[in-house]
Amino acid sequence: MSKTRQYEYLTQEQVDHFMENGYIVIKGAFTQENAQEWTKTMWIRLGLDPHDKSTWTRERAHMPWHKRELVSEFAPKAWEAMKDLLGGAERIDEESSSWGDSFIVNFGTPELEKDAEDIKPENLDNWHVDGDFFVHFLDSPEQALLVIPIFAPIAPRGGGTMISPDGLTLIAQYLGAHPEGVLPTGHSFTPSTTVGKPQDDPGYWSHLKEIKRCKQFVEMTGEVGDVVLMHPLMLHSASKNYTRALRVITNPPVALKEPFNFDRENPDEYSLVEKKTLKALGVDRLPGWKITSERRRLTPARVGVQSKILDEEKERLAAWQAKQLDVGPEPVAVV
Repeated sequence: MSKTRQYEYLTQEQVDHFMENGYIVIKGAFTQENAQEWTKTMWIRLGLDPHDKSTWTRERAHMPWHKRELVSEFAPKAWEAMKDLLGGAERIDEESSSWGDSFIVNFGTPELEKDAEDIKPENLDNWHVDGDFFVHFLDSPEQALLVIPIFAPIAPRGGGTMISPDGLTLIAQYLGAHPEGVLPTGHSFTPSTTVGKPQDDPGYWSHLKEIKRCKQFVEMTGEVGDVVLMHPLMLHSASKNYTRALRVITNPPVALKEPFNFDRENPDEYSLVEKKTLKALGVDRLPGWKITSERRRLTPARVGVQSKILDEEKERLAAWQAKQLDVGPEPVAVV
């Protein structure tokens, strides 16, 4: 399969798939050895027994990161694809060039494993758009891609992220109509100019309500080392793990140095993400479009929670390391 002239890594088939569906999967983007090295202390950090599911008392766990590594070294295929999607390494913020071991673990529950009826995708209660740390605009640079590296095999019904490709179009159209920016409020958007109750503003948007309009749903399954790269406006949700086979991913944000540009003189300079956004809006260019309020960073509530979890994980790791002086057992990797 030949490469396109425009892109250094992506094939024409991958480009077409992204333009049609808003995502691509890079198979084998990092090695199983790298995955094992990163996850070898995961159970120590969690304080759970990998061999005793009765200790898995949570359905999901969101873990903080302890170490980071350059994407170009950890997952070079993914890095090359990211550059193609975003218009080149020179456009990507330096902090986005590394990933951390901030695992998101989906354990499932005994009830789901027994005989639970599968929940229809549109009825999941976690639909959202990533980016709880900034005011959202159509061209926001803070969340330039939605990235999911897979650290444990994900089979169908195994808790893989559920996405809605036609939901992406709805979000793009909504943000295009709100140049004043919108605040991420859980599973909804609220115009930044809202006064009073968010639900009373005519611009209030509920992801859980609007997802009912969508017809396209895809469960993100895969093997260890696969990386899913998605458009930043992709509506997605955590799904239910009916198998109780451990699902482990990370969700590292990717930022740009400058906002997306939907009014370029030379159309060849549009990134694939910009092209997909314009396609969702049904136009080739947005002349004169600009934001009408200031860009702002927000401090999400999870920051304090993650800080506490990090301290707890450090304590468990320190206790485990002390035991290793007595030649204790090696930790069990997840893969």
